[in-house]
Parts: sequence; structure tokens; C-alpha cells
Amino acid sequence: MREDGKIDYVEFPSTSVPAVKTFYAAAFGWTFVDYGPDYAAFDGAGLDGGFNGDDAAEGAAKPLVVLYAHDLEAMAARVTAAGGVVVKPIYSFPGGRRFHFTDPSGNELAVWSEG
Repeated sequence: MREDGKIDYVEFPSTSVPAVKTFYAAAFGWTFVDYGPDYAAFDGAGLDGGFNGDDAAEGAAKPLVVLYAHDLEAMAARVTAAGGVVVKPIYSFPGGRRFHFTDPSGNELAVWSEG
């Protein structure tokens, strides 16, 4: 069961989703579900996650840790009240909605919710 504020997903930027899928399948036996040409979720890694070609194009060079929230708007308010800075407001994507924020050390994380 998904819980508020718990790490739920990790997303890696990818300059080539097909190449990175080939690597992780061969090296570790991971399998994938494609969500368009620039995104693939992975399975078999011990934690849910995906490879995002769009983020690599934007210059993202770090993995993105994604937390979960049942009430996305309430969690965004909690993050802001605690001193976080929302850097990507709530938006929809296939499978749900999410927002990105930075913590006081400048680490970027995201929070997602289904539907």
C-alpha cells in the first residue's frame, strides 16, 4: 500500500531510452513498460522506477526520487510550509499527477498521486 511521504519511485534521465533499456535488461534482467518513445518504466529492480528521455533533453543529470501523496495539493502546501520550493507546479502525466520541489539543500524531488 502506498503511503504519504514515502519513497515510491525513482526516475533516471536518459539520453537514449532504447540503449539504456538494452543495457539494464542485459546486465540485470530488468523488464520494461513503454509510455511513449521517451519514457520506459522498469520492473525487477527492487523499487519501481523509469527512464525519462525528456528530462535528459532538459539537461537533468541526476536521478529523481519520487514520493507519494494521497492528496497532492495538501502535500504541496506541506512542502511549501516546511521551507521547500515548488519548481514544477502540479501537472498531469500518463498514470497520475505530480509536482517537483527543492529542499533547503537544493535537492530536487517529486511527489506524485494517482489520477
